[in-house]
Amino acid sequence: MGSNMAECHPVAFRWPMKAKLNGAKLIHVDPRFTRTSAVADLHVPIRAGSDIAFLGGLINYVVNSGRWNTDPFFKEFVVNYTNAATIINKDFKDTEELEGVFSGLNTFSEPASWPYNGNQGRYDPASWGYERDPKGPGPVTADLIARRAGPPFDDLVRSLKPGPAHKDPTLQNPQCVFQILKRHFARYTPEMVEQICGSPKDKFIQVAELLLANSGRDRTSAFAYAVAWTQHTYGVQMISCCALLQLLLGNIGRPGAGVMALRGHAAIQGSTDVPTLYHSIHGYMNAPSALRPHESLRAYMAAETTPTSYYGNTPKFLVSYLKSMYGEAATAENDFGYDWHPKILGDHSHIASFAAMADGKIKGMVCVGQNPATSLNGGATRAALRQLKWLVVKDNWLTETATHWYLGPEVKSGEVKVGDNQTEIFFFPATQIAEYDGSFTNTQRMLQWHSYATKAPGDCRTDTWFYHNLAKRMKRLYAASTASRDQGWKNVLWDFDPDSGETPLYPGEPSARKILREINGYVTGNPAQHLKGFGELKDDGSTTCASWIYCGCYPAWDQNMTARRTPDPPGVPGAHLAWGWAWPANRRVMYNRASADLKGNPWSERKRWVWWDATFVNPPDPKTGVAPPHGKWVGYDVPDFAATKAPDAQPKPDGIGLDALSGSQPFIMRADGRGWLFVPAGLVDGPLPTHYEPRESPVQNLLYPKHQMSPVHKVWAAGKPYNQLAVVGDPKFPYVITTYRLTEHYLAGAMSRWLPWLSELQPELFIEIGKALAQEKGISNLDWVHISSPRGRIKAKALVTDRIGVLNVAGKQIHHVGMPWHWGWMGLSTGDVVNDLTAWVGDPNVSIHEGKAFVCNVERA
Repeated sequence: MGSNMAECHPVAFRWPMKAKLNGAKLIHVDPRFTRTSAVADLHVPIRAGSDIAFLGGLINYVVNSGRWNTDPFFKEFVVNYTNAATIINKDFKDTEELEGVFSGLNTFSEPASWPYNGNQGRYDPASWGYERDPKGPGPVTADLIARRAGPPFDDLVRSLKPGPAHKDPTLQNPQCVFQILKRHFARYTPEMVEQICGSPKDKFIQVAELLLANSGRDRTSAFAYAVAWTQHTYGVQMISCCALLQLLLGNIGRPGAGVMALRGHAAIQGSTDVPTLYHSIHGYMNAPSALRPHESLRAYMAAETTPTSYYGNTPKFLVSYLKSMYGEAATAENDFGYDWHPKILGDHSHIASFAAMADGKIKGMVCVGQNPATSLNGGATRAALRQLKWLVVKDNWLTETATHWYLGPEVKSGEVKVGDNQTEIFFFPATQIAEYDGSFTNTQRMLQWHSYATKAPGDCRTDTWFYHNLAKRMKRLYAASTASRDQGWKNVLWDFDPDSGETPLYPGEPSARKILREINGYVTGNPAQHLKGFGELKDDGSTTCASWIYCGCYPAWDQNMTARRTPDPPGVPGAHLAWGWAWPANRRVMYNRASADLKGNPWSERKRWVWWDATFVNPPDPKTGVAPPHGKWVGYDVPDFAATKAPDAQPKPDGIGLDALSGSQPFIMRADGRGWLFVPAGLVDGPLPTHYEPRESPVQNLLYPKHQMSPVHKVWAAGKPYNQLAVVGDPKFPYVITTYRLTEHYLAGAMSRWLPWLSELQPELFIEIGKALAQEKGISNLDWVHISSPRGRIKAKALVTDRIGVLNVAGKQIHHVGMPWHWGWMGLSTGDVVNDLTAWVGDPNVSIHEGKAFVCNVERA
């Protein structure tokens, strides 16, 4: 669901195809019949944007099925490994009680310092928490912050521990998570799914039965999704809904199970791990923010540390990161340079930044590895680019972003004059992937080192070269400054020039291996003494590590684990642990303690993965000389658990981190060690997934008529002429449109439209139109058609097909159309910009846009 895997991720799709040859069932739920659908055992049509209704229907079907209620496996997994039994705060009110919203909804006032957050509302999540015993006596967090306690910061972390949560293992308490969940999804019946999604009832039931039949002790099922689940105003909740379903079915932490996020590029995963994101720093720690209680190092730790999970080690991750940033200048006396670190003011995501740019708030932009002139609400984006004083574009070719000032559609139409654009534009030619050394982090969190195949021509340089040399120049510019705001730049550690004996590929090129060593980490003051894993990190400044989740990928000076390429022998079960290196700690299945039962035994021989070996003789601790008791977690994978913690081990009363969890709490990154069916904290749009309509929809919300869309979704530049939005059921824009990718082209086309063989395979822009709509509009195959939305109007060739068509939704016949979005005006194959149709609206958790479900009109040109 949310993916055309055969088309968009063909290399990875060989594994589902191999599974199919072994007897697995392949299901594709998608608005279009695609290359993935063509090889699936079952294709189920669905209206774009209605996936939560479909998944919620599966949840309702599962928990009321005979199979789920009679097979003891499901209850054993759910009661012990999820928060199903936990009692929720008595003040919590569900959407079923409040006609479409959760308790805690209030109005939201934008901070004057940054008015581009886009929020349409805000929840106060206080009522979503667990019902707990009062917190016991102990150190007071505020006092520890005030007197600057630590390092070590254990007392500060311990002061954050809440009282024990109340539970009902029988799952009968009306305020327990399971009962709340059952009530929440009770109206998501097969009949309701058919009405909302347009998915035939019989096919929906077939999907539900296949999932039930292929889940349990001996069988598992997996979901794979891509951006057709993320690019919605409730995209995060779609994924959360799938995780909820998989937890109910026992399909998390086990082989052949889980929820796979399919990344559209070899290093997309890496660009969030070692982030190019505004809201996080390395290893998914939140970026220090002026809008959160992050006034000091200890205040940040208090706000961001979860004391009773592995995140209880956050002080160690953070201090080691700051040591990597500022080196010897970061000391305990100056809080390891925390005050030098930049702080965000609010939402600085892509759309928020362009909304600010359109208002003249942003003066310059460095654009690397993206092509925003063909991106979200393209007309508004190009108008924003024209407000810049300077723009740097670094790419393989002269892209639309580099040439919008004289070749953009507004210039061609005469709406904008070239002479009116005051932006100074610099273009830097970039290398291709095969022209430098480095590493990728792929869909399964695996780092793989690659070596260059050939050198780049002329003045083409790597992105690494660009940023490395820019940083060195910045260091020189700030060297003489005495301003307090410049101390961060003065103290930032920047030592990536090649060592003697290491020949750079290009003049001024930094050492890629040196950068990866810095990311891995080492003993402070001795870069040659690498850290072997994040278990060695300290919060006293004695360890340096840029990214804690990557710690262990380079455990010795000459041991680059990411360069390994040794597969497991044929026929031997395993996880290919000697091929590359996967974070965290080279484990391939996260939360794999859940692959064993409460006693540590595999749920079945067929699904054996990680288990407790009570006879294992542990070696003595090198520091104390004392050996732990016999017993260790072993298996085909690296256990995602404390290696010698027995299944019957109990939490330590004053324990923090893993010491606060028992031997049967497998979800070690969660505060209660359990998978969350109900999300008490962390999501801004509700603790349970709820069906809302897309921001633009042809139909009313059948489940919650009083709340058409998410009450807290984001709209940027609301009311501005360049971001107009259609009303519900707007007769001027009656059709649902979704955008997608093709195998033959790549993203905005900068890596494919300049290649003659790919441009020949897919030479021009088209729109897929169902035969019924084509007949209604008098459109024949290959006719030119105009496609319009409230934001723009474009032209494309018609592809009249049975692969997309009409769905019966809420008693209305709703036509779907689909368009690939690879084109622009540059390259060998050119076409209109499909994203000129999209809007600046998005998800409130991650600010991603809603490009997979909006409305349009189609007319014969």
